[in-house]
Amino acid sequence: MIAATTPHIAVLQGETMAALALRPRDIYVDATLGAGGYLRAAIAAGIGHGYGFDRDASAIALNADLAANAVITLINRPFADMVAGLAEHGVTAVDAIAFDIGVSSMQIDQPERGFSFQTDGPLDMRMGQDGMTAADFINSASEAEIADVLFHLGDEPGARRIARAIVNDRPLTRTSQLARLVRSVLGTQPGKKSDPATRSFQALRIHVNDELGQLDAGLVAAEQLLRPGGRLAVVSFHSAEDRRVKAFLRDRSGGAPAGSRHLPQAPALRVPSFERPARAVRASAAEIAANPRARSATLRAAVRSRAPAWPAASTAPVTPSRVRH
Repeated sequence: MIAATTPHIAVLQGETMAALALRPRDIYVDATLGAGGYLRAAIAAGIGHGYGFDRDASAIALNADLAANAVITLINRPFADMVAGLAEHGVTAVDAIAFDIGVSSMQIDQPERGFSFQTDGPLDMRMGQDGMTAADFINSASEAEIADVLFHLGDEPGARRIARAIVNDRPLTRTSQLARLVRSVLGTQPGKKSDPATRSFQALRIHVNDELGQLDAGLVAAEQLLRPGGRLAVVSFHSAEDRRVKAFLRDRSGGAPAGSRHLPQAPALRVPSFERPARAVRASAAEIAANPRARSATLRAAVRSRAPAWPAASTAPVTPSRVRH
């Protein structure tokens, strides 16, 4: 259980609230409840009703005071299930949706959850506390599969060497074991502030929780739920996440790259479901100084048009090629 006093600072909160432009009586969805920072700000804006989604039951428990508010409903489901989750409450359209993608500082601060390499704990990393753990994956996957995950989801240039060491040394069951192994493979890097294990832990977390697949499905769900004029705001912390959000909004707003004389542009088959996205926003130097987690944050926002939602199959996840072994 997360203690109610666990410190957590919502990143780009002011900028996100400005993009959402919440009005009295709006129906608002916080797709990533966490510590409830965005949802609490939405209450202050006088919304009609707010729905908070989180796949982590601990986050729902942490916000018990919000659940007691008559204008708030908390739902223990992944944001990819927003359409079905809201339908259970008789809601089929909303005015604003916010996403704060990635792991929360509360989850990182709990050693027993296995997200952090700074303290020892079971090699778990599951946000929803069900399904495959990080230990399950690295102790059963092939060397090539592990290398692919580390390279594509962690931007880890030493992916092959780390994967080989994991296969040679497994089973690995503790965060301290994996962190020690990665550090021994990569060595110390003078002048580097980040721990050598950072990228590997990030990659395994994203893989175990299918975070990119969840993001793709969540964006499609938001498109289906937002009314004309509805506002979408997405804060991401990883380049792969941001690329997906950027591509989704670019395509859905009619901004896909034009064709060339070698590959003529196909005729537009769908009316843009979003207006032209706002310029990406990043944290100020002052916010980064107060909250280092904000350093990698990017906010992208757009307004829903009157066009119908595109078929879900229109969003094809990017399938990276394998890292060469």
